[in-house]
Amino acid sequence: MLRSDRVLMGPGPSNPYPEVAEAFARPLLGHLDPEFLALLDETNERLRRVFRTANRLTFPLSGTGSAGMEAAFVNVVRPGDVVVVGVNGVFGERMCDVAGRCGAEVVRVEAEWGRPLDPQQLLDAHPAPAVIAVVHAETSTGVRNDITCLGQTEGDALLLVDCVTSLAGIPVEIDGWHVDLAYAGTQKCLGVPPGLAPFTAGPRALARLDERPRSWYLDLNMIARYVTGEGARAYHHTAPISMVFALHAALGAVLEEGLEQSWERHRACGQALQDGLEALGFELFAERGHRLPELTSVWIPAERLPDGMDEAAARRALLERYGIEVGGGLGPVAGRVWRIGCMGHTARMRNVTLLLGALEELFGT
Repeated sequence: MLRSDRVLMGPGPSNPYPEVAEAFARPLLGHLDPEFLALLDETNERLRRVFRTANRLTFPLSGTGSAGMEAAFVNVVRPGDVVVVGVNGVFGERMCDVAGRCGAEVVRVEAEWGRPLDPQQLLDAHPAPAVIAVVHAETSTGVRNDITCLGQTEGDALLLVDCVTSLAGIPVEIDGWHVDLAYAGTQKCLGVPPGLAPFTAGPRALARLDERPRSWYLDLNMIARYVTGEGARAYHHTAPISMVFALHAALGAVLEEGLEQSWERHRACGQALQDGLEALGFELFAERGHRLPELTSVWIPAERLPDGMDEAAARRALLERYGIEVGGGLGPVAGRVWRIGCMGHTARMRNVTLLLGALEELFGT
């Protein structure tokens, strides 16, 4: 398990919900044990409630969020398909890479890092794409991209959305936004260690499944036949039992709190953190109005760093002196921007207060 003396406020894993530690201590069951299968079915139903969808094909895919990304693409993209991808950070770039490996003709719609994508540019990028793919919450920049209008006007194109950093932290409405394929990660706002990718596919996506995708492990056909009533439950792979226990417990904690209440807790903590950073004289990186509450990006100019420290040394001092882990910048803002996570069980006002106090002391502001 994660060290209890660390407050994980980076872009990676958040501190787990207490219920998760208890779930990991449960005795193992076989992956075909009826008790485990019943718990898996209940986990799937809880995921539907958190994704806000009625999609039957909703389940925790065995692999991290990037496995969810690859599963979404390889099952519906065929060689020669046109795929429009929004790119304003690392994970939009990764979408382009995965789509290209599927043989797609990738049409990039770009925005400057720190700025949101223009939804109309995505819709206008090609007259008849097979897929439009967007990252809802860009982990590398702390920017929220608008999804709400895309699914209602994309025509025959499937709408594919990365919800890795948004699920349970800000509103996600799979059915309300007409999203066809979406995936997330357990380690962000769901407060579970990394290892599973919550995944959902709607009826239009199921109708477009490749009969023989390029990946055996990520082939959704066998699972789809079961959930649509066209076949019996079949053995596909050995599921990570303890991770499913943990996700089941975390989803229970989120739903017991209330999904809207979880969104509000993340909003309040993120706003307090961003207000506090600005009060200390720091400049936020993501564009106002599109800032994620669960992941705050902030400029760390060289002149603000403590004497004798570079950016990496300052982050290391936060970790060693105060037990707080934050993440550094990526790509063009590496070494100049920090990414501060306030998500899952970590999204508590006490952690915001702790971090702001540590920054004030460390930077001498």
